[in-house]
Amino acid sequence: MKITTSIKLTLALATAFGLAFIAAADTAQLPPASTKTGVTYATDIKPVFDQSCVKCHSGDKPKAKLKLDSLENALKGSKDGKVIVAGDSAKSPLVRSIAHVTSDKDAWMPPLHNKAKIGPLTPEQIGLIRAWIDQGAK
Repeated sequence: MKITTSIKLTLALATAFGLAFIAAADTAQLPPASTKTGVTYATDIKPVFDQSCVKCHSGDKPKAKLKLDSLENALKGSKDGKVIVAGDSAKSPLVRSIAHVTSDKDAWMPPLHNKAKIGPLTPEQIGLIRAWIDQGAK
């Protein structure tokens, strides 16, 4: 079967539109960023990470090789790459994971059924993390 250039172009555009639609739907499901200004890792984010993340994401063998126990480690990312896109929380894999908007439930953090019995982050906590990232992740 011969596929013409116009069919290839139509398929490419349909795929691109579909992916953009999925990304937009995920973004629409995110809690809004907090309106708080001057959000910093040390003051605002570390307490949230200490409560909900560092039990698994610190030490000698952190899950996914992602350490969230310091600003430097958080910005380094995981075995799969950066999880924080400074200046754009909606594109940050960390935000999608903590907001549980990925289709891969194994990527949800904290996991729904975890040994430490850590509950999901609140919309306010996610909003604060979004504000921190949107403000440059400092």
